This record gives sequence, structure tokens and C-alpha cells, in this order.
Amino acid sequence: MIKHIVFFGLAENAEGKSKAENANIIKFELENLINFIPEIKKIEVGINDTNAPKTNYDIALYSEFDSLEALDTYQEHPEHKRVASYIGKVKISRAAVDYNV
Repeated sequence: MIKHIVFFGLAENAEGKSKAENANIIKFELENLINFIPEIKKIEVGINDTNAPKTNYDIALYSEFDSLEALDTYQEHPEHKRVASYIGKVKISRAAVDYNV
């Protein structure tokens, strides 16, 4: 099993929306991918708590796949690319780790 963990830092304002609005859009869109991409075994998106340190990333994505090949299929899927395109317009930073368990 591959665990795919990604953190995003968001711009204060982008695409005509606040950071909070974009965080909620991203959470909905990413979690909804499970309805389009069967390779996703589990997906969860968390938004940094408003009382947490401001130096934290704004969004955490946790997802599980059977293999690196399944992860690659997810990343190349048109629905993922659509969501990733939006994230690319509103993010200012990204960090990721893919590990095998």
C-alpha cells in the first residue's frame, strides 16, 4: 500500500476568493475524487485549524493507493488534473511524501 501525503500553503487571496474559501473548495474537490477515480482507496483532506500556528501549511491531503502504479493513474486522471489545475492557481507552497507500508 502507498500512502500519499501532501501539504499545501495557500495565498491569502486568489482567483477572487479568500484563503478560507479556497481551502473549502479544495477540500470538497479533492475528497470528491473518490467518486471518479477507483484507484483511490481512502482520501481525507484537513484544513489547518484557525487557532493553530500560522506557520503551518493550510491544507493536508492524506490518501491511500494499492501501488505506485495506482497513484500514477490517479495523478494522470482528468478529474485529478482539473482539481490540481485549480490548486496550482491558489497555492504558494507544496510538500509531499509517498511511502510504502
